[in-house]
Amino acid sequence: MMDALKRASAARITAVIPFYGYARQDRKDQPRVPITAKLVANLLVAAGANRILTMDLHAQQIQGFFDIPVDHLYANPVLLDYIKTLDTENLTVVCPDVGGIKKAHNIAETLDKPLAIVAKRRKSAHEVEATALIGEVKGSDILLVDDMTETAGTLVAAANLLKREGARKIYACVSHSLLNEIGFERLKNSVIDELITTDSVPNPPREGVNLKVISVAGLLGEAIVRIHKNLSVTSLFNQ
Repeated sequence: MMDALKRASAARITAVIPFYGYARQDRKDQPRVPITAKLVANLLVAAGANRILTMDLHAQQIQGFFDIPVDHLYANPVLLDYIKTLDTENLTVVCPDVGGIKKAHNIAETLDKPLAIVAKRRKSAHEVEATALIGEVKGSDILLVDDMTETAGTLVAAANLLKREGARKIYACVSHSLLNEIGFERLKNSVIDELITTDSVPNPPREGVNLKVISVAGLLGEAIVRIHKNLSVTSLFNQ
């Protein structure tokens, strides 16, 4: 599409990518593997993109893979509007993965709620073990916060540990829900009461899974208008 626009003499091409594919492949974590997040960046620029608009990158450093402007939005404000309507008592925000502490901390700070952290150990690509809990969750409702989920292994392992530690209701909140069959099955049989996510990727309803999908169309639409009119996008970066 970008190549067609470029050849049709478009003045500027902005690629709007709510979910940036291959974002987790942003480094060499073992020998002889590609850094596909950088490859995708190269492909987009080579195809003719002049600017990128995306949301909740797996690692913010991915912005540095581009030599063109990148507008990186956050889904937190949209998700928080819904989270504030939940009927919760003594809510504690929990980060199920050490890598997502910043996102969880921002939500905990905005809600003025305590933060807890679950340490995990990855046994395989699809299996995760929650090993330790930092913080107090007994008698609290829980909000698990992560950037994305595919097999739901991290969320379910953390939720099981939290239940054993005396947690009450457990909500999970992710920006990108890429659930596959394994993920849906795990959620169906898990102690997670509700999964809150955005429509950055299609999420059709599934029987037995309590999935709340919140639209980010307004957030992206506002950014598109501001970019088109050369207005400031800064206020939309606020979490």
